[in-house]
Amino acid sequence: MSLHATTSQTVGPYLHIGMTWLIIEDLASRNVAGERMSITGRVLDGDGRPVTDALLEIWQADARGNYGAPGFRGFGRSATDAKGAFRFKTIKPGRVAGPDGKLQAPHIAVNVFMRGLLKQLVTRIYFADEPANAGDPVLALVPDARRGTLLARKKGKAGALEWNVLLQGRDETVFFDC
Repeated sequence: MSLHATTSQTVGPYLHIGMTWLIIEDLASRNVAGERMSITGRVLDGDGRPVTDALLEIWQADARGNYGAPGFRGFGRSATDAKGAFRFKTIKPGRVAGPDGKLQAPHIAVNVFMRGLLKQLVTRIYFADEPANAGDPVLALVPDARRGTLLARKKGKAGALEWNVLLQGRDETVFFDC
């Protein structure tokens, strides 16, 4: 009996061979209403090295807080490059109701897949300077000192945001058990 992992038990190292045709980095057509933004970042391991074989999958509502709106995909995938970088072009999502009916702050749901993970990592992107963050029920579960790992911050030109995924260490991104 062999105890070695097989390709059916892990995402890589075949991610770039088998999944690149599924890459969708631009979520909104030109006629979709909403605040345009680009989100870029990097996936880094516990030693600060780039993870070159990760895939980020995002899900989000449109600007009015609706899922599945015409012309708006609401779903995207980006594979990291040789520097661990990923990118998405989208619109800022509107507020959506949580399971208890209470409105959540605008956010993007994120799944991280990569070699060596048998289960994806689940996290969220929130937006710095968003007033609704103060009342978000999910963000309220995260200790104050760790909330910054979930916030995309303005970088450079208008609409440009940066959000990084740190897999381990002092500033590790908050991941949720789902």
